[in-house]
Amino acid sequence: TTLCIAQMGHALAVRSNDKLTIELNPFSNPYLLGAVLTTLLLQLALLYVPFLRDFFGTEELTLTELLICVGFSTVVMVWVDLEKLYCRWRPR
Repeated sequence: TTLCIAQMGHALAVRSNDKLTIELNPFSNPYLLGAVLTTLLLQLALLYVPFLRDFFGTEELTLTELLICVGFSTVVMVWVDLEKLYCRWRPR
């Protein structure tokens, strides 16, 4: 779950080489946004829909565990944005 969320965050973060994620309009690429939201919903379905959970052998996560996954996943987005800031501020 952490890797899935991290990859979706990465996809959103690398839409621009120089603008930070928060500087970008989230609706500028509706197809990407749709793909990210669909992927996240499917991931949550794997965790919380009983027959999918049984089929894939996953376990239901508590809210705390899910928040931990989201927290660790944000590291990827933050890293990408830190790289962008470094490229902005470094001497040429």
